Amino acid sequence: MSDAWIAERMHRIDASGIRKVFDLAATMKDPVNLSIGQPDFPMPEPVRRAFAEAIDANKTGYSQTQGIRPLIDRIQAEFVAKYGHADRQTFITSGTSGGLMLALEVLVNPGDEVICFDPWFVMYKHLVTLCGGTVRRIDTYPDFRPDVEKVRAAITPRTKVIILNSPNNPTGATATREEVRALADLAAERNIALISDEIYRLFCYDESFVSAAEFNPQTIVVDGFSKSHAMTGLRLGWCHGPKAIIDQMAKLQQFTFVCAPTPAQWAGLAALDCDMTAHAAEYRRKRDFMKKELGDLFEIRGGEGAFYLFLKSPWGTATEFVTEAIRKELLIIPGSVFSESDTHFRLSFAAPQKTLERGVEILRHLVRQGGPQACVC
Repeated sequence: MSDAWIAERMHRIDASGIRKVFDLAATMKDPVNLSIGQPDFPMPEPVRRAFAEAIDANKTGYSQTQGIRPLIDRIQAEFVAKYGHADRQTFITSGTSGGLMLALEVLVNPGDEVICFDPWFVMYKHLVTLCGGTVRRIDTYPDFRPDVEKVRAAITPRTKVIILNSPNNPTGATATREEVRALADLAAERNIALISDEIYRLFCYDESFVSAAEFNPQTIVVDGFSKSHAMTGLRLGWCHGPKAIIDQMAKLQQFTFVCAPTPAQWAGLAALDCDMTAHAAEYRRKRDFMKKELGDLFEIRGGEGAFYLFLKSPWGTATEFVTEAIRKELLIIPGSVFSESDTHFRLSFAAPQKTLERGVEILRHLVRQGGPQACVC
């Protein structure tokens, strides 16, 4: 095999820094792992049972590309009732990531620009690259707010898409109702597609969740079961949006993912009847604990939703701080994985309470330590 076989686009995509930490965790005996972006509670019993029953009933073949009809109908009914958009359609995707890929492939031509808020979910930049597009970065430091005037100033004749992720990964910041409305109105005014990544919709701790679809009927919503129902490995998501866009996404799914995993779709149907608000309340308590324990030593902005805090490194670069943390067997993610800046790091509080307490102890020690220590070899 020759390197000459590798497509040029692949050299513009870096291996995920998060995956590197996952791989490192597998080699450590008892790490304090605050790196993982997935719930630590179990998948609900009715969901597990529905998944197993689907397999036992041999519901393991292909479904329709759009998904099984009972699941589509349930999701469709909820959002038509909520937003009243007669043109809004739903289809089932192979995870939220699959939905994002399909949406961008359908919308973005080579040379088009996609506006993303920095810090961003790691996948956005690379999916835009795969489409031949260019990311237009909107800096949201230090408070991680989506400033609509910065967006307005960044729009060019090549701007095709704006991506909004609220609650946000990695910052936990949640856009206000006014911010969401302003962004939705701007996208409509300038005839720019707006993708709303709503995978953390359940986890809003200080204000009610607000979707851009409430204000802009052309909004393309990407959502799923991974975070809300601890179904990360089942790869089940959904999209809803204007029929013309959803039809094209479903067409592309025929030739890529084919369909979402069929047993997982039956599990998703059961998941819609599960009340997950107690888990959201528990994560709010964990958020409050971490902010209380760390707020005197770290600059903390965001954290109104999701299950992350994006903390400013108290010394050195974030990479230097994280390197030292890993030496203490604390696994966290440097902010450079999510950002053009290397000033912050992400921790996940989706972890058992004892793990959070151990993590707090190490972080407080690292602040007192005051800088990287020489490696003893």
